[in-house]
Amino acid sequence: MATVCRLSARLFRNSAVLRQSRQWQQTALCSVVAGSAQHTLSVRKRIENMKKAALIGGGQKRIDKQHAKGKLTARERVHLLLDPDSFVEYDMYLEHDCTDFGMEDEKDFTVFGGSLSGAHAKKICKIMDQAMLVGAPVIGLNDSGGARIQEGVESLAGYADIFQRNVNASGVIPQISLIMGPCAGGAVYSPALTDFMFMVKDTSYLFITGPDVVKSVTGETVTQEELGGAKTHTVTSGVAHKAFENDVDALLQVREFFNFLPLSNQDPSPIRECTDPWNRDVAGLDTVVPLETTAAYDIKDVITGVADDSEFFEIMPMYAKNIVVGFTRMNGRTVGMVGNQPKVAAGCLDINASVKGARFVRFCDAFNIPIVTFVDVPGFLPGTSQEYGGIIRHGAKLLYAYAEATVPKITVITRKAYGGAYDVMSSKHLRGDTNYAWPTAEVAVMGAKGAVSIIFRGKDQEKNEAEYVEKFANPFPASKRGFVDDIIEPRTTRRQICRDLDMLSSKKLANPWKKHANMPL
Repeated sequence: MATVCRLSARLFRNSAVLRQSRQWQQTALCSVVAGSAQHTLSVRKRIENMKKAALIGGGQKRIDKQHAKGKLTARERVHLLLDPDSFVEYDMYLEHDCTDFGMEDEKDFTVFGGSLSGAHAKKICKIMDQAMLVGAPVIGLNDSGGARIQEGVESLAGYADIFQRNVNASGVIPQISLIMGPCAGGAVYSPALTDFMFMVKDTSYLFITGPDVVKSVTGETVTQEELGGAKTHTVTSGVAHKAFENDVDALLQVREFFNFLPLSNQDPSPIRECTDPWNRDVAGLDTVVPLETTAAYDIKDVITGVADDSEFFEIMPMYAKNIVVGFTRMNGRTVGMVGNQPKVAAGCLDINASVKGARFVRFCDAFNIPIVTFVDVPGFLPGTSQEYGGIIRHGAKLLYAYAEATVPKITVITRKAYGGAYDVMSSKHLRGDTNYAWPTAEVAVMGAKGAVSIIFRGKDQEKNEAEYVEKFANPFPASKRGFVDDIIEPRTTRRQICRDLDMLSSKKLANPWKKHANMPL
């Protein structure tokens, strides 16, 4: 009995020790939990503070200075461009690791005029790599002073890394650059490698070297605007595709433009709901071409006439005006439009028009966007300046682009289609899918006057010219040979194009395998 009592006493004592041990464990656990919670709160507070610092950028003074120039901050631009609450930011807390020239004390998020550091490049390259993986377009809002001098070759390496990704992404995902401030040096080449480059009037500039360097090297005195402003690059150089009035206008227009594009080369041409009847007659087209064959008219009247709701987003409207290119919709489907412009240089193809057209055609082909071409071209522009400038090589670019394209190609000859320019402008011989002519079409080697002066030298010019016109200045010779599929009434053009786009939506055509072609650059 005593033994049992001793055992019981031992058990009670062990239970007391166990309870005391549990109390110590609970106390210790509570202490750990409290400490952990305190640590978590501390981390959260730190994250919150860092986020606030990132969102304020270089500080309120810098933001006020940006606003005083009529410009938005980087984050304001992003939020205006994108759908509400859709932006997810990566690498908000990434900092540069440069310690030269006192840089270790400058860790703000918006400093040094937007110059590119190695850390910038890493962020940009990461997002471009992910865009390629998932098939998402990339839009760059550029406002940069170029490579960060304090980092030396590190920043140059960063630019090269970006350039390589621009090239890899070309033809895979759409790339759009919006220049919203000064971009100098290496900063200009990434936008130049993208598909479309837009600018903002009076606040955006593009140049390899600024006015000060130009003056020191060449002795020229030139302003930023004259050297690389929006007018310079949208009218004279052709580097940029369009200029907008201000930051807000630019961002809203790019939103509208973006809606025309597929997300990647794996997606078909976008289609949205259309309330404009696909079979609508366009009576005005019956009289758009003047009776006088040398009289001008506006090809944009034809394009907007057949387009859904008369909407047309023109690309490069101020450059090489003798050819018109841009995006519209036909029965809801995005379509690339190309048209010779009789109002400018009689619609002749020259160096600038050929390059402008070729670049646009190749983009459409890369991203599965059908191409509709309106032809009124008397030929290539003659003259020594064109020959010396390489019209043969540059004209071949447009020829190459149309011949290479495998997307649906629909062509309508509205009036003149002369010489080699007839071949180049998406003719049946370059794998045009459906080729139409209006009753006003003239398909020939050259115009009547020039042809007669060669064929009938010294003979009755007037009589022979009338004979030539009767024989060639009409659509019948081409239609008899199957080079045009039909002669259509202009008013029916919209329904013909919409019907053909539906038919050609399942088109499958591939070029011979090659590493890459060698087009006449």
